[in-house]
Amino acid sequence: MEIKIGDLAPDFELLDQKGSKFKLSDNLGKKVLLAFHPLAWTSVCKKQMKNLETNFEKMQNKNCVPVAVSVDPIPTKEALARDLSLRKIRLLSDFWPHGEVAKLYNIFRPVEGFAERANILIDEEGKIIFLKIYNLPELPDLKEILDLL
Repeated sequence: MEIKIGDLAPDFELLDQKGSKFKLSDNLGKKVLLAFHPLAWTSVCKKQMKNLETNFEKMQNKNCVPVAVSVDPIPTKEALARDLSLRKIRLLSDFWPHGEVAKLYNIFRPVEGFAERANILIDEEGKIIFLKIYNLPELPDLKEILDLL
């Protein structure tokens, strides 16, 4: 099912790199940035995570909760956070059922078994206000998101 700007964002619950639950609907009243990325250890994904970490406070100060989502399992997320010194951004594991959240948002790539690289911004009422899929080797421009906030 295709999703588009103006749609109510599908609710989900995933665990982060520390094993803590993140539920989208628990964040009503705040904007949420879902930063999907294919796999944890690729060079562009690592740059994407560092960029999210660097801009975390800017987004938080604008009432936005940024989270990164990929199909990597929790131990991989934990190792990536440790390796890149990520202390603020939550890395959500869409590992099992494999890619379920990416499928909800219609950005799962079944041939490769991972999500598209995409930014999806959800408003305080749970509606999608920005959705962009990037070429896999392209680093998402967070300025697009910061300008919307």
